Amino acid sequence: MTLIMFDMDGTLIDTHGLIAEHMASAFSEAGLAAPTATDVRQIIGLSLPIAIGRLARTEDAALVDRLVDSYKGLYRTSLEHRSDREPLFPGAREALDRLRPVPGYCLGIATGKGLAGVNRILAQHGLSGHFATLQTPDHNPSKPHPGMLLRAMDETGTPATDVVMIGDTVFDIELAKAAGVMSIGVGWGYHERDDLQLAGADILIDRFDDLDAAILQVLE
Repeated sequence: MTLIMFDMDGTLIDTHGLIAEHMASAFSEAGLAAPTATDVRQIIGLSLPIAIGRLARTEDAALVDRLVDSYKGLYRTSLEHRSDREPLFPGAREALDRLRPVPGYCLGIATGKGLAGVNRILAQHGLSGHFATLQTPDHNPSKPHPGMLLRAMDETGTPATDVVMIGDTVFDIELAKAAGVMSIGVGWGYHERDDLQLAGADILIDRFDDLDAAILQVLE
C-alpha cells in the first residue's frame, strides 16, 4: 500500500489571511506588537503554542497560553459569521477525488491544526471519507518531529519506503526527512519554493494537476 500524507494549511486549504488576521488581533489585545502577515507565513504548520512562542519571541508559558486561548476564540467566533474562510486551493478537491479510489493508495493528513479543526474542515468540504489517518498535535509532537508520520505508518501498516509527504513548508519537508519518507513540495503555499528545495524536497510541483505523476516519480 502507498500512503499519501497531506499537510492542510497552505497545501489543501488557503488560510493565511484568516490566521494572520487573528494572530494580529490576539497580540494586539495582549498589548504586544502585532506580527506581520509575512511573519505569520513563516510559522504556519507548527503546532499553535510553538508558532505563537516564535512570533512573540518568548518562552513565557503563561503568556503563550493566553495568546493561544485568545487566538482560538477569535478564530472560532469569526467562523460563526463566515463559513467560507477556509477554502480549498484550486484543484485540491479534484486531486483528492482522483487519488482516493486508486488501488493501493491510502490518504492521510499531517497538520499543525488541531483535530477538531481538521474534522470541521473536512466535513465542511465533504472530504471526511477521503482520509484513513488524521495526525495532529493533539496526539503528536509538532512538526518537524517525525511523530505524525511514524504514527500514520503504524496505524496503516505502511513502511517508510511506501510513504510520501506533500506540503508547502520547510516543516513538512523536514518532517518527511526525519521520518525517512519521500516528500513533494508545493509551490502555491506559504514558504518559498527555493526554501523547500534547500530543505530537501524530493520534487517540487506548482499545480495539483502534476501531483499524480510526482507521486509515481518519487516512489519509483
